[in-house]
Amino acid sequence: MSEVSALAQRIDALLPQTQCTKCGYAGCRPYADAIASGQASYNQCPPGGAEGVARLAKLLDRPVIPLNPANGAERPRPRAIIDESLCIGCTLCLQACPVDAIVGAAKLMHTVIEDRCTGCDLCVPPCPVDCIDMVPVTGERTGWQAWSQTQADEARSHFEVHQARLDKEKAQREARLAARAARAAPGAPASAPTSAPTSAPASAPGASRATETLTTASPVSSGGTQTPDSSPALDEAAAAAARKQAIIQAALTRARQKKAALAAEGLGPKNTENVSAAVQAQIDEAEARRKRLGLAGNNDASPPDTPDTSGKA
Repeated sequence: MSEVSALAQRIDALLPQTQCTKCGYAGCRPYADAIASGQASYNQCPPGGAEGVARLAKLLDRPVIPLNPANGAERPRPRAIIDESLCIGCTLCLQACPVDAIVGAAKLMHTVIEDRCTGCDLCVPPCPVDCIDMVPVTGERTGWQAWSQTQADEARSHFEVHQARLDKEKAQREARLAARAARAAPGAPASAPTSAPTSAPASAPGASRATETLTTASPVSSGGTQTPDSSPALDEAAAAAARKQAIIQAALTRARQKKAALAAEGLGPKNTENVSAAVQAQIDEAEARRKRLGLAGNNDASPPDTPDTSGKA
């Protein structure tokens, strides 16, 4: 590991991992890389606040400076709240969330897993019906007084799983396109398979990176055969997936109960018809993306990376 990379890793460990992009970078690790390489200052993280700047200044042996107001202000940590009576199920907020804290499905109302939400605000701008509020939940506490190291570590883990899923979906999408192109090529065998492969071939662009991200190296026997079933890392991943599934199911249960209560009062979801052309364009674009990812028609109201035991994509 290079000196710059090692420094970036230490910087990343001091960031709150909200993945809010307010620093001007795509996430906490890219910002850490930019600080380590001298491309960014260490005062651009509003969620870390003044204490966060002080922590970075100490690591870098630099003076403590004020938070850059161009990146935002230190504030109590908020949590996203979706008004489910207004939600039209467009999935745009779900796609924007960097830690998969929102569950829902196309044309069904969405809800937020409270313990996962980092207060990043990224779900608010895409919402076409303005049904998401960011509500402060830490009183007067701001910065690192409103956010623990345990929460930061969990947020990093959720973000890494989110990114790994995106990489896997990209690899599978490219594999399907490659298979489709091969079938359409002149002279392609008539018996070529018509269905998309269930997993990306090793030669597909991005496939090896997705595989490396999603799984750790499996033990290899003396004959060179991998034995992934005996890997403790896979057992730990399975346990984590089970915990996540339990959290999601609890959130869905609460959402269904609220939906039933609203229906009993005659207060079903609003704004589901006669939406504006601009809103409909956003919804159509989201639906097209879901179809490209092979998610169309899936009514399981769970994040795309939730383990599916039904056999659906």
